[in-house]
Amino acid sequence: MASPVNWPELHYPLVAILRGIHPNEVEAIGDVLVEAGFEAIEVPLNSPDPLVSIERLARRHGDRVLIGAGTVLSAADCAAVADAGGRLMVSPNVDPEVLAMATSRGMVTLPGVLTPTEALLAIRHGASALKFFPASVLGSSGITAIRAILPKGVPVAAVGGVSNETFADYVAAGIRIFGLGTGLYKPGRTPSDVAAAAAAATRTYDAAIGR
Repeated sequence: MASPVNWPELHYPLVAILRGIHPNEVEAIGDVLVEAGFEAIEVPLNSPDPLVSIERLARRHGDRVLIGAGTVLSAADCAAVADAGGRLMVSPNVDPEVLAMATSRGMVTLPGVLTPTEALLAIRHGASALKFFPASVLGSSGITAIRAILPKGVPVAAVGGVSNETFADYVAAGIRIFGLGTGLYKPGRTPSDVAAAAAAATRTYDAAIGR
């Protein structure tokens, strides 16, 4: 059995979620995100031709940026992401088969959890970090309550409804990893739009952690 992969130390532990992106725009969008300091990018598998986008991002930035997929719902899809060069597996749920496949391929894993039962199950199956999703349902106080029963040092991410306005609340609760979706990218946004949103996010994150 393969050993779980640890969540990496990132200067900006912000995961850009590019839901709905097309392969013909992914390189330009990826370039401005990397230039802004983002070190993790996911292309959800319910996007158009997601494996093509992941392959292009991995070829262009995979040596210094964690590239992978979101909405990974099966072990077969996870294997396809790895074959495309993806090193990050993000899911909305906890599926032991998906986690086992990702771990066997050396991928960083970020499964979605909402309850203590799901969080502990994900840890038992070797999750690199826990993605509390949708974070807006629990809020920083709800995630804090669940973190009290988790093993010390388990990395925790907030995804879903997180914005520049709420970074500080989550950071105060000890959360350092964030997934940023429509506030950063949605279909129709230009690279310059995304560059401005990415710069605002990194500035706000720096301010929230006092950097």
